[in-house]
Amino acid sequence: MNRPSARCDAALLVVILLILSSVTARAQDAAQGRSLARQWCASCHLVEPGVAASDAAPPFATIAKDPANTSERLHGWLAAPHPPMPDLHLSGSEEDDLVAYLLSLKPH
Repeated sequence: MNRPSARCDAALLVVILLILSSVTARAQDAAQGRSLARQWCASCHLVEPGVAASDAAPPFATIAKDPANTSERLHGWLAAPHPPMPDLHLSGSEEDDLVAYLLSLKPH
């Protein structure tokens, strides 16, 4: 008689594991995005606090605070940047990682 309950418990466990793996994957993407930002963006943008940058481009924290900068908008900007930002020819996964990092900087 406990079989339906056991199935529900197993299903709940699968859902919890999927959620946890999704959260972990996003954290890894943001970490990779920070690494990409340090490599490609830091010469113009302030990518993270305590690191020198020019004043030619807005700090990443400022970009992240703008509520208009959704994932879709950031992807669009990176896919077709406008001067003076260069086209970095990012791969899809690099673009995803960079957007994940930017979104991780949004205030909660």
